[in-house]
Amino acid sequence: MRPQSVDDVIARLESIIDDAVARGDRIGYFAALYNRVTLAVRDGIRTGQFQDGPRMERLDVTFATRFLDALDAWRAGQLPSRVWLKAFVATLSPTPVILQHLLAGMNAHITLDLGIAAARTCPGAELPGLKTDFDRINTVLASLTPTVEGEIGRDSPEFALLSRIAPALENRIVGFAMDDARAMSWSFASALAPLPLQQQVPLIARRDDEAAFASAAILADGIFARVLRHKESADVAANIRSLAQGEFRISVAAADVATAAPIPA
Repeated sequence: MRPQSVDDVIARLESIIDDAVARGDRIGYFAALYNRVTLAVRDGIRTGQFQDGPRMERLDVTFATRFLDALDAWRAGQLPSRVWLKAFVATLSPTPVILQHLLAGMNAHITLDLGIAAARTCPGAELPGLKTDFDRINTVLASLTPTVEGEIGRDSPEFALLSRIAPALENRIVGFAMDDARAMSWSFASALAPLPLQQQVPLIARRDDEAAFASAAILADGIFARVLRHKESADVAANIRSLAQGEFRISVAAADVATAAPIPA
């Protein structure tokens, strides 16, 4: 069944994580990290951190369902969006490093899915009213970057070394795609929201092509990936467990979202 609530989303993600640990499936990397963000959003809804809690839950469920439907299609031998297809195909190979799997998933979900979810949750003239809470979600998504950095460093010594000796370069590598994706996601939602669903299709297809192109660059086996792979843990189950630990906290007032720094993990 498709999820109807944030709790349903969390239950699905936890099932995916458990299955991925048991089978050594690299899709568990993204699912583990995404589940932690979803738990933070659920806590934020429960504690009144969003302007409109029920609307935020609808957005969260619609957003998460994009990933869950894509994964279900892939596992059923059907074609998901191009950008998710690239991320899923990459999980079959030992060549991409943990960072590449996470960035490929984040690129698909933020570059393509987030704008669609916002436009479907608040179509037409309803969209502007979502902006503050949408920025709130982006603040939580921004907290992925330092978490990715710290936790990959535990399983990938070469990445930890890079973080110490060249933090500016490392931040560019981790943050480039996500900063741009988050910045563009509202513009994408704004382009979609006024349109009938059929007229949204070509815009979505074009965005999917653009996101897939970015994923090809993210997943390329260049010198950086080869350096990281040299000493990275090959224990997929242990790596998933590492990414599944801890939590994010929503700790700034909604009015401060525009100027808030990324929330640390």
